[in-house]
Amino acid sequence: MGEDGFLAWLAANAWAFWGVVALGLAAAELLTLDLTLLMLAAGAAAGGATALVFPGFWWLQVLVAVVVSVLTLLILRPTLLNKVRNAPGYRSSLESLVGSSGVTTSEVTASAGEVKVQGQVWDARAFDPSMTLTAGDDVEVYGIDGITLIVYPVDPVTRQLRDN
Repeated sequence: MGEDGFLAWLAANAWAFWGVVALGLAAAELLTLDLTLLMLAAGAAAGGATALVFPGFWWLQVLVAVVVSVLTLLILRPTLLNKVRNAPGYRSSLESLVGSSGVTTSEVTASAGEVKVQGQVWDARAFDPSMTLTAGDDVEVYGIDGITLIVYPVDPVTRQLRDN
């Protein structure tokens, strides 16, 4: 089957192309979990359905795919995200840092500093305004202020008692 044969098959079976695109986008959504690729997959599925009804009309298939994708992104996605975020027990990835252990990478004062938590470096400030933490101190995240972590020191004895 040469290039012309493949193009002829694709023209006759455009629904299969749209199906592969929809499945690929839906599978990729599992990596992001932000519902964007899922909305695009819905558009591709709509393009595939259009290809079944109107097999020779590429322009109509693309138009339907784009319109459905845009509408689901603008209308359905925000509604679904709102429902997920308001579900009982939901914690964003940033909120899940509260209670995590880390280490200071620079001096941390009441107004500035940096810590490494879960492999990422974050801006931080000390929970106690009178306290200054030095680089290399073990800390725990007490709270979050915007994207700044509020931390307090954890000495090895306290950490060992807490972990046991």
